[in-house]
Amino acid sequence: MTFNVEAIREDFPILRRQVHGRQLVYLDSANTSQKPNAVINAISDHYRNHNANIHRANHVLGEEATAAYEGAREKVARLINAPASENIVFTRNITEAINLVARTWGAANLHEGDNIVLTQLEHHSNIVPWYILREQNRFEIRFIEVDDRQRLRTEQIRDMVDSRTKLVALNHVSNSMGTINPVEEFIEAAHRVGALCLIDGAQSVPHMPVDVQALDADFYGFTGHKALGPTGVGVLYAKREVLEGMPPFLGGGEMIRRVDFESATWNDIPWKFEAGTPNIADVVGLGAAVDYLEALGLDNVRDHERDLTAYAFDTLRTRFNDLKIYGPNDPDEHAGILSLNFPEIHPHDLGQILDSRGIAVRAGHHCAQPLMRTLGIAGTARASFHVYNTRDEVDAFADGLEAARNYFSDLPMRTVAPTAVPVPAEAQQP
Repeated sequence: MTFNVEAIREDFPILRRQVHGRQLVYLDSANTSQKPNAVINAISDHYRNHNANIHRANHVLGEEATAAYEGAREKVARLINAPASENIVFTRNITEAINLVARTWGAANLHEGDNIVLTQLEHHSNIVPWYILREQNRFEIRFIEVDDRQRLRTEQIRDMVDSRTKLVALNHVSNSMGTINPVEEFIEAAHRVGALCLIDGAQSVPHMPVDVQALDADFYGFTGHKALGPTGVGVLYAKREVLEGMPPFLGGGEMIRRVDFESATWNDIPWKFEAGTPNIADVVGLGAAVDYLEALGLDNVRDHERDLTAYAFDTLRTRFNDLKIYGPNDPDEHAGILSLNFPEIHPHDLGQILDSRGIAVRAGHHCAQPLMRTLGIAGTARASFHVYNTRDEVDAFADGLEAARNYFSDLPMRTVAPTAVPVPAEAQQP
């Protein structure tokens, strides 16, 4: 498959939708991506032709379902260059993957006097599980700060990561600011003091090549629904020796080797972490999404999104002198995520006017409330790109921003509040 955006768009049926009488412009892929026909068809085919439980049934349907499920595990391992499929644990999403690490490895290894190092760019999913565990295990949590372009202050690693650090955990790409983080430096710093490193790859795996062996990551997770796959399936990669040393996360069927009336023993990895009947059809759908991304080529995906980001930077900075765009200025350090604000326009109001023009963006704190408070803002409006977006859609986004600014510039000065206002007819016009 060559990277032809117009041909790619034909694979995504939802992009033909009309919203409020306009052609849909979907710029919310950091929230959830759209799904190509290949993924939709794979899920439908599973339910129509192969539906059965896995690892248990000794009939044809059970064997087919098991082969498809484990085949998807092999595809995911190949996508991120894991050493083997046994390094891949399926979860519901990246949130569950991080909670799995916290509640198994973290509960066993983090104690009073220890510390873990996070960053100010983290999604709540990589903050709250550690807060919950801290209540029980009484360890310290430290945060690497950001500079005025929302890049991590890597010089703080020297003081933050010390002999009492047991874990360094951060995102590869910030979901709220678009910053591409130098995760290699954090992994190296963790390993220097004998700590492990967890990388949240929710915004990286779908958009750029990732090699967990080259990174030497101990844990690396992502979620299917941001990677052109279905909701309800996520991935946790971990080194074999780390997984083997972790206790199970949930108890029940599939994760056991033997149970009697006194005790139980556990299955091999990765199955000891996959209790009960898993989300089989959506794992199969994730496998189809991996096939689709690999056919496009992740280098090509990254090049396409870098081009869109650079074009968006140039377009928005040319047209607006009062628009604040967060994150690094350099598209090489900035993923296809544009977080922005106008003075005196609440992001919810901005998002509503864009929606009236058929343009879907995310408005709010993006599950990064501590960062937003650090920046002194309520939130941002966020546009995010994927393989199906075009320069024309960037232009439509800019037109929508201009319509919103023009409307609010005609209103009396008001204090920015979190409540949205009715969308005026004039703001909906071309």
